[in-house]
Amino acid sequence: MVKKVAVINDLSGAGRCSLTVALPVLSTLGVQAFPLPTAILSNQTGYESYYIYDFTEKMENFTYQWKKMGLKFDGIYVGFIASEKQVDKIIDFINNFKNSDTVLIVDPIMGDDWNFYHNFGTNLRERIIQLAFEADVITPNLTECCILTQTDFGELVEKSKDSDFIDVVAECGKKLLKGNVKQAVITGVKHRGMEDDSDMLYNIIVSKKNVEYVKSRIIGGSYSGTGDLLTSVLCGKIVNGKNAKDAVETAVKFIGAAIEDSFHEKTDRNDGVNFEKYLWMLSER
Repeated sequence: MVKKVAVINDLSGAGRCSLTVALPVLSTLGVQAFPLPTAILSNQTGYESYYIYDFTEKMENFTYQWKKMGLKFDGIYVGFIASEKQVDKIIDFINNFKNSDTVLIVDPIMGDDWNFYHNFGTNLRERIIQLAFEADVITPNLTECCILTQTDFGELVEKSKDSDFIDVVAECGKKLLKGNVKQAVITGVKHRGMEDDSDMLYNIIVSKKNVEYVKSRIIGGSYSGTGDLLTSVLCGKIVNGKNAKDAVETAVKFIGAAIEDSFHEKTDRNDGVNFEKYLWMLSER
């Protein structure tokens, strides 16, 4: 049976991120995706200007119609949330569709590079934190890990050059395992490797059983949407019965190839990465 995943995220016309990367990735992994937009944008917010249409008042119509249709989901994947009111809509959706066999994956989008996103006030952050701990799997970056665990940014920054920094982050990550959270993947942690003194990117997978690491070399700069790509691969693999480490390893190779291609083509970081030609790397057929 083809697995079904509801994807609650924004839709940006330009800039590869959110729904525009989640849908092709999940489809390639053999998963049927059901998009529920939280906002519709002319282009993602990294560009100089953008138009955004808040989809909050329409979201409950999707819940009503899909419930009426008798849809059942193997996974629910939540990404960008535009307002506090949307959290209520999403919780209502989860209450209607999540059962014991449904995996809830939340990417708790709140900030990056030690900064909060400008449109995420305190009340919205608190609601996203509440939602995150209802999930089975969460995929925070390092900044969001600090927010979720109430870890001081400054203290962690001071330790970032220490040889054991990744282990320190992993210990912080263990604090994410509360509420319903069974696994957390802390994404894109930069650290200089001790073996050859090169910059590395770590994804740290934390569960109650163990801590696992998937690392890769940093190629070029930072690109929009790579976190969305990783969470989408993770979601598709998990609902298909794969473990988180295998999923992250696949995602890292896939995203790495796309980043290298984008770097050589001098793709604008706001455009996201040239992932389309590498979707074959996700196919198991």
